[in-house]
Amino acid sequence: MVIVMKENCPKRQVGEVLAVIRQYDLNPRIISPAPRVIVGVVEDLDKKLFDQLTRAVSEMEGVDAVEMFGTSWKLVSRSFRPERTTINVAGQVIGGREQAVIAGPCAVESLENILEIAASVKEAGATFLRGGAFKPRTSPYSFRGLGEEGLKYLAEASRLTGLPVVTEVITRRDLPLVAEYAGILQIGARNMQNFALLEAVGELDKPVLLKRGLMATVKELLLSAEYILAKGNSQVILCERGIRTFEKETRNTLDISAVPLLKQLSHLPVIVDPSHAVGKRELVPAVALAAIAAGADGLMIEVHPDPDYALSDGRQSMTLEAFRDLMRLVGSVREAVCDAYNSGGVLCP
Repeated sequence: MVIVMKENCPKRQVGEVLAVIRQYDLNPRIISPAPRVIVGVVEDLDKKLFDQLTRAVSEMEGVDAVEMFGTSWKLVSRSFRPERTTINVAGQVIGGREQAVIAGPCAVESLENILEIAASVKEAGATFLRGGAFKPRTSPYSFRGLGEEGLKYLAEASRLTGLPVVTEVITRRDLPLVAEYAGILQIGARNMQNFALLEAVGELDKPVLLKRGLMATVKELLLSAEYILAKGNSQVILCERGIRTFEKETRNTLDISAVPLLKQLSHLPVIVDPSHAVGKRELVPAVALAAIAAGADGLMIEVHPDPDYALSDGRQSMTLEAFRDLMRLVGSVREAVCDAYNSGGVLCP
């Protein structure tokens, strides 16, 4: 339910509306404070309760309109927050005009390896450093990360380069440890509907990068984000990384239409992971640039000095040189896209 107050109504009138709503054991939230206050009730309301509450507040002093939310996700919707959310980590922003680029290896292999990669991607223009210390793998015999040792290596690379760390957490048990080192907590595709883990990261004051599940719909992705916001953490970044289809020539099928769709439905920033989407390093640049053209707020790209000998996902990892070449194009395409949108009277996506 959304209660729209009259423009510039006194705070007293807003307080009286909030008090009436709380009498129904509901938790109203201020969606927008000015120039007109908008109050949201995100709990599920059956028709009887909705009608009762509508009658109770619609005639109150200062109330302009009472409406029902139009979606099953509420806190992540544009109805709840019309302005876009931006995520700021140590001065690096996701969701602003500048393109955010998260780069690094699939898995942290050694201190020397991650230091070399971090220095190179920073010089090329990356704004965040990625690297897995805990890796969920299809086979139990594959390299599954260095654990806390890998987190310490990431911390040292971050200290030397200033790049905030993005790394995955796969269990609630590991969450306190990973949160010590991570600037952004990543929830991987396999954990997108691990609701206990989503609620746990929702209780932290730390940004969360939520990847779309292997076969998840856009609605399911948004509802997973809703779990995090419902626990009080609004710092969520949505990540399109391809979904499984009948196509075998690429690792997954990138749903490029999900980018503008998610930005239409939600106020949360949206990034794209072209590495997991295509699974072939030679295809990553074209798909990355297409994501920017579609309005993505950022990219997440796997990079390795010697991909053929990487311990994890080498086939989709770009070389340091190829990543530098891509970064020369990223800014130009972003500016061109924004200029094109702005010339048409539309805000940059």
